Amino acid sequence: MSQSPAFVLNVLETPEDPEGSQEPSPYDESEVHDSFHQLIQEQSRWVAQEGLELQQRQPETGALGASGSDHENLPGPEGAPVYSMATLRILASMPSRTIGRSRGAIISQYYSRTMKLRRRAGRPQLRDMGRSARPSLRLYDLELDSAVLEEEEKRGLLVKELQGLTAAQRDHMLRGMPLSLAEKRCLREESRPLRGKQRAQRRHGLLSCCDQLRDSCVLASHNLGLALLSGLQALMPWRYALKRIGGRFGSSVLSYFLFLKTLLAFNALLLLPLLAFIVGVQAAFPPAPGGPVPAFTGLELLTGGGHFTHSVMYYGYYSNATLNQPCASPPNGSQCPPEAGSLPYNMPLAYLFTLGAALFITCITLVYSMSRSFGESYRVGSASGVHAITVFCSWDYKVTQRWATRLQHDNIRTQLKELLAEGQLRQRPQSACGRLRRAAVLGIVWLLCLGTTLGCTLAVYTFSERMIEQSPVSAEREAVLLLLPLVVCLLNLGAPYLFRILATLERHDSPVLEVYVAICRNLILKMVTLGILCYHWLGRRVGTLKDQCWENFVGQELYRLMVMDFIFTLLDTLLGELVWRLFSEKQLKRKGKPEFDIAGNVLELIYGQTLTWLGVLFSPLLPAMQIVKLLLLFYIKKASLMANCQAPRRPWKASHMSTVFVSLLCFPSFLGAAVFLCYAIWQVKPSSICGPFRTLDTMYEAGKVWVRHLEKAGPRVSWLPWVHRYLVEDTFPIYLVSALLLAVIYLNIQVVKGQRKVICLLKEQISNEGEDKIFLINKLQRVYEKKERSRCVGHLGQEENFSLVRKEKRKAGRTEEAVTPPALFTDWDAQ
Repeated sequence: MSQSPAFVLNVLETPEDPEGSQEPSPYDESEVHDSFHQLIQEQSRWVAQEGLELQQRQPETGALGASGSDHENLPGPEGAPVYSMATLRILASMPSRTIGRSRGAIISQYYSRTMKLRRRAGRPQLRDMGRSARPSLRLYDLELDSAVLEEEEKRGLLVKELQGLTAAQRDHMLRGMPLSLAEKRCLREESRPLRGKQRAQRRHGLLSCCDQLRDSCVLASHNLGLALLSGLQALMPWRYALKRIGGRFGSSVLSYFLFLKTLLAFNALLLLPLLAFIVGVQAAFPPAPGGPVPAFTGLELLTGGGHFTHSVMYYGYYSNATLNQPCASPPNGSQCPPEAGSLPYNMPLAYLFTLGAALFITCITLVYSMSRSFGESYRVGSASGVHAITVFCSWDYKVTQRWATRLQHDNIRTQLKELLAEGQLRQRPQSACGRLRRAAVLGIVWLLCLGTTLGCTLAVYTFSERMIEQSPVSAEREAVLLLLPLVVCLLNLGAPYLFRILATLERHDSPVLEVYVAICRNLILKMVTLGILCYHWLGRRVGTLKDQCWENFVGQELYRLMVMDFIFTLLDTLLGELVWRLFSEKQLKRKGKPEFDIAGNVLELIYGQTLTWLGVLFSPLLPAMQIVKLLLLFYIKKASLMANCQAPRRPWKASHMSTVFVSLLCFPSFLGAAVFLCYAIWQVKPSSICGPFRTLDTMYEAGKVWVRHLEKAGPRVSWLPWVHRYLVEDTFPIYLVSALLLAVIYLNIQVVKGQRKVICLLKEQISNEGEDKIFLINKLQRVYEKKERSRCVGHLGQEENFSLVRKEKRKAGRTEEAVTPPALFTDWDAQ
């Protein structure tokens, strides 16, 4: 192996340089990694020898300008430090730049890593192997370059070391090497001798039938797994459509469709246990009809009454009997007495516990989604360098199809627009009068919006009271029941347009803030309206419908609200987007299309999901209606977006929109629905003529009745009443769990704060390290320039001495010429 020369600092030839010194070989990893350290040591040694001190450079002119081209400063960008050519050569020899530039250095680096792994595993050293396993120099041509020979030798050693590693370590090492794919394939093939033997055996036909069958099975299973994975990716709903929307309209519009997809998953999770334990069981054991079932007329699709009342759609259809044993004649209309030793399927318990479990699972999933979205959106640390990552690392070179490349091109372009727009959002400095004027405008706009919300609330309350006065409504006049949902939907449609007109007076600098303000105003309107409706149903309708099934009426009201909300959403899409686009193009002669209203559409989704959670107790199939509605909404909104809308004029990055949407879905929506359902279960008396709780004072009493039966059942199930008494009815465990939850949340907040502080300190340390390196390089450059200056001064002194000697010689020659005769001078000159 060729001996690597010692590394020296001075690139140019100097009197102190040893003979035969040259730049180090980049294949010697130890010297490459110690080059910066050696550079500092040798510079310090030269400083000690020459008596130079590290001091601030004084501006000088004259002598340095005559130095060679290697010492001239190179022009650099404005504000950047300018280094000499020698310093640039030194920087080019640093390990961080040498390793990334030289293939031999990469091989040497990973050879050292494999050596460490092999020593940890306790494998024999390379010197303990036989001579046949050692790299030989016999076939090396001495006339070749020593660097090439050394690289080949290092490559052979790397292959030998890779053969000594396990398969997982070898694959991980090859995967992490910054080499080309061809180099990695060659190293992989050379480091797997068994594969080569198998290929040789295949060539010579020495493999048995069992080996061929095993290889065929392994290959077939691998191909089947890849096909299944591709099929699972294809089953992801709207995968290509979401990419297309995000690439064309940006992350702000995409957040609406992602939120719609999340709601679809929540409703599917809520519907599955209801179908399995309530709807499916009751459909398998239908109760006896209490009267004639009306025929289907088609009006039920809007009103939800008529034929739907006598189906599994509503609460009143479900019985209060045990469904898994025959009941010939139940006494006095009560539930059948269970047989001794049997396990009856108690419908009231199934209805209560299934609904509670479904809502609890939804709550856990919602909180998990909110925490996960919070972690993805509000990451600890800043997003510095994201522009460079987007520019240089966003393109996927595996994409070959034209439509895929166009889609990726649009996506990267939209991301860059959003990043640049986010960086340009700066609040303009305003005077005191300007800030006062802006605060006055904001106050007036908010007063008008709150006044509009109060007027809508009074209108809904007044109209609901009028509807109570007109009850009861006959079957022929069921269409009158659509008036209250019609008024509510009209107010929910018209008020946001008024809010949007008032928002133009505010002139927010940030489009994100504008969306958040619109969401807040619409949310206040919808939540107050739903609060008035909940009071109307549980506070007023329960008293007026004593002899009727008020649960069915509440379920039908929520069904009508959902249907009317869907119809008005379609009208808003048709009139607000399609008709406005045609009117602006035909009449106003404008080419601009309307923008997609993110705030209004998201609030419509939250409003519809709140209606679903409010009505799941009174209509178990309401989540199925919501799933159908969401599916239709996706395709309708997508088609309208592509044809009638344009990207936001002020692009902005919706980095926290998903977190905000899920948070709004959790706290105002789900929490309000949970309070409404808990009040209906614990406080309101159920109807005495329908439903699974018809003989009880409250729905919650079904659990108490079940516990009393368990206490009489025997000692085998005596722990269940204890659990119900001390963990469900007692309030202390609830307070304890709440306190523990608050403590965990507080600890997590403190941990996040600590992580942020540590990351800020680490960033400061990294910046200080960079400044230290710049300071050190500048000092080294000044030392080098002082040395060159002293050498140039020495050269100038020698040249002055030589010029003085020449002048003295010329003087002496002239005096001799004046004294000596011409003949003698001629003879001396001839000699």
